[in-house]
Amino acid sequence: MPDQGPAYCDDLRALVRRLGKPPVEWQRRDLVELCISDGFRVLNLHFLALDGKLKELRVPINARAGLDRVLAAGERVSGSTFLPGLLSAGASDLYVVPVYRWAFLNPWAADEMDIVCRFADRTGAPCQLTPDNVLAAVTTRMRRNSGLALHGLAELEFYLITERMDERFRGLPQRNYHQGAPYLHCRAILDEILRVVSSVTGSVKYCHGETGYIDRLESEDPELDGRRAEQCEVEFELLPIEDLACWMAVARWLIRTIADRHNASATFAPKLDEGMAGSGMHLHLALFRDGRNVMLDAEREGGLSAEAENLIGGLLTHASELCAFGNAVAASYLRLVPNQSAPTSVCWGRHNRSSLVRVPLGFDIAGRVDQVFNPEERGDLPGDLSRQTVEFRGPDGCAFPHLLLAALAACVEDGLLGETSLGTVKGLHVEGDVSGQAELLSKLPKLPNSAAEAARALAEHRAFFEERAFPASLLDLVIAKLREEDDEGLAQKLRTMPADERLRHMRRLMHKDLHKQ
Repeated sequence: MPDQGPAYCDDLRALVRRLGKPPVEWQRRDLVELCISDGFRVLNLHFLALDGKLKELRVPINARAGLDRVLAAGERVSGSTFLPGLLSAGASDLYVVPVYRWAFLNPWAADEMDIVCRFADRTGAPCQLTPDNVLAAVTTRMRRNSGLALHGLAELEFYLITERMDERFRGLPQRNYHQGAPYLHCRAILDEILRVVSSVTGSVKYCHGETGYIDRLESEDPELDGRRAEQCEVEFELLPIEDLACWMAVARWLIRTIADRHNASATFAPKLDEGMAGSGMHLHLALFRDGRNVMLDAEREGGLSAEAENLIGGLLTHASELCAFGNAVAASYLRLVPNQSAPTSVCWGRHNRSSLVRVPLGFDIAGRVDQVFNPEERGDLPGDLSRQTVEFRGPDGCAFPHLLLAALAACVEDGLLGETSLGTVKGLHVEGDVSGQAELLSKLPKLPNSAAEAARALAEHRAFFEERAFPASLLDLVIAKLREEDDEGLAQKLRTMPADERLRHMRRLMHKDLHKQ
C-alpha cells in the first residue's frame, strides 16, 4: 500500500459516500456488492495508452460471478496496439488489472462504474515496460532508499475553445486571470468541470480562469479558426505520486468530455498563439515521513528542511533531461521564452514565478490570521495548516504524466542521496524577477531550446534513468519522439522569416498538437 501522507480530501467524493470508507480500504467485495445491490449494468475499465489518452473496455454486468472475475483478474488487451514501439505483435498480450482505490461513479450514467487499471504481463506481474509500472517501480525504490514518500499536486492549465455567440463582455489579451462571469464566457463549462472532477477524484483544490484570452483565433485548423479561447486551470490537492498520475489522466479525459458536451473543445497544448499565455503543467512536490510533511525546519536558516533543499538540488541538477519528459513537442519551446512567466534558465527562488523552481507560500503562519480579519472568531484552528511544497514550473500539457512524475521521483531521490545537491542549491538561488537581470541570466545554465536539444540531454544521461527502473526501450522511444519534432535551430529559423510567414509557421507548430496527451 502506498504511503498516503495526509488524509485524502474524500468527504465529497461520490463513491466514498456510497461505500462509507476511504479508498485505501476498498476491497473487491465492496465494489461487487454495490454494483449488484444498486443495479449497475456496466463496468468501464480504463487504462492509459502511449498516446496519453485513457482507453476503455466496457464490460456488461450480467451476474455477480462474472463481475467478481473481472475485478479479480482483469481482462486481456492487445498491448502492441496501445503501446507501439514497446511491445511487438508477436508478444502483444497484456492484462489490464483494476486498482480498487481508483474506482469512481460514472458522472453521466447512474448505472455505470468506472475503474482505472494497471498493466500486467502473462505471469500476472507488473509489466516492466509500461509507464504506470515504471512510475510504481521508481517511487518504491525512492521510498526504500530514502525513507521518504514523494507527494505532488498538479496545476492543469488548458484553453476552452468556444463559439463566439456575440460581442458582449469581450476580454483583453493576457488579462483573464481569475476572471468571473459574465467576462468569463466559459464559466458554465468550468463550473461543470469543477463539480465533476471534484466528485470523481475527491482531490480538487480549486479552479479558476487563467491569464490567457484570445478573442478570435486564427488557424488552419477548423476546430480553432474564428473561435474564442479562454484559459482555465484546475489544481489538485497533494496526493501520493502514483495516485496523482492516475487522476491527472482521468481529469484530462473528463475536461475534454465536458467541453465536448457543451459543443466546445479543450486543449492542453503548450501554446496557441504568439504573445499569448501558454499552458503549463506546474507540479508542486512535497516529502513525507510517516505521514508528516518534512519540507520545513524552523531551526535552519530560511526555514526549509535539508530534505527540501536536496529535493530542489535534484531537480536543478537534472533540469535539462527533465525537459525530455516535461516538454515533449516543438511548441513546448515556443512557451519557454522570456517574459511569459515560463522559465528559460536553471535557477530557484522563493515566491518567484520567473524561476524554474519556486518555493511558494506554505501557510506556516505563527499567529491566528483568521482572528486578524475576523476579530470575533473563537473556534479552534484545524490541524496543522502548514503544507509547504516546492513548485517545478517547466512542464506543459503535452507531458505524459506517469513518465514525467517517474523522472521527477528519480531526480528527487538523487538529490536526497547525492552529495552535491546543497552546493547546487546555493549556487543557483536567485532573488527577484530574473528576466530583467541580464548579467545574472548570462551566468545561469539554460534549459534546452528545442525538442532536439532535450533529446540530446536525455541521450547523454540515459544511464541515470536506466539505473532507476526506466527500460532502455522506453527511453529509446522518448528520444525518438523528440527527434521526430525536427526543430533543431527553430528559434534561429523563425528570426529569419518575414513576420507573416513566421506567424503562420508558428501557428502550424502550435496547433498540430491540439489533442496530444
